[in-house]
Amino acid sequence: MTQFNFEGIGTKWQIDIYQKLTAKEEAVLLALVKNRIEIFDKNYSRFRADSLITKMSKETGFFSLPSDAEPMLALYYDLYKITNGFFTPLVGNILSDAGYDAKYSLQQKKELKKALPWEEVLEYKYPNLEIKKPAILDFGAGGKGYLVDLVAKEIEASGIFEYCIDAGGDIFHKNKVPIRVGLENPENTKEVVGVYTLQNKSICGSAGHRRAWGDFTHIMNPKTLVSPTDIIAVWVIAETGLLADALATCLFFVPAATLADKYDFEYVLVKKDHSIEKSANFKGEMFVIS
Repeated sequence: MTQFNFEGIGTKWQIDIYQKLTAKEEAVLLALVKNRIEIFDKNYSRFRADSLITKMSKETGFFSLPSDAEPMLALYYDLYKITNGFFTPLVGNILSDAGYDAKYSLQQKKELKKALPWEEVLEYKYPNLEIKKPAILDFGAGGKGYLVDLVAKEIEASGIFEYCIDAGGDIFHKNKVPIRVGLENPENTKEVVGVYTLQNKSICGSAGHRRAWGDFTHIMNPKTLVSPTDIIAVWVIAETGLLADALATCLFFVPAATLADKYDFEYVLVKKDHSIEKSANFKGEMFVIS
């Protein structure tokens, strides 16, 4: 087995390749994967001065989007409508003003303002995105999961179909043998609150404890301008990392029933009082939290 361990987009990556590779094949594949991550980061990161997102935050007009933008933008817009605006890329200004900015200052800079409606700021018709008003777009709610999907495509394009990608807890697995994934306790990261046996799917989690400052976390309600506290952790299992990652954020703001009619997924969430809510089809095991 080949294992790659490296840092990318501010998180730790571990990629396990279950097929036998030569040293040359390993080097080529790792270079391809890192290049794919760099391309995505340069397009969609609001933390890079040279990114497309940063350029769009300073200008209005029409921008031609990369070829990989369509699935992400389409899902974002669908979820924006389904959640009545709670899931939105226009949360970027709020996060930046609250201190989760390009410099990671973690100091609130100005009074926060509610996110504007999508239609006032954006008009999307692939491959073009019109920016009507300058705005910092943030794709953190689904972007990491989507990048895992894109890395998986890169791996499969190299003729490899048995692998597991773990990008800071956003995991996509493809192999005949399943793996057991521990669900981290957000109140004690040395413990797990459950275990999920994952096979040929993606699991993504969301919790505020790893990016928290003052009264805020990286999960921000675009309407109330506060970070949710009634739910402390969410995990979603779906066919793709993009869907799993995005729905994990949605579940902080809307009931699962709001999403279940359109999307096929499993979920489990832990509330502040340590009670657990899970879908009827959730196949994992949860433990009692003291």
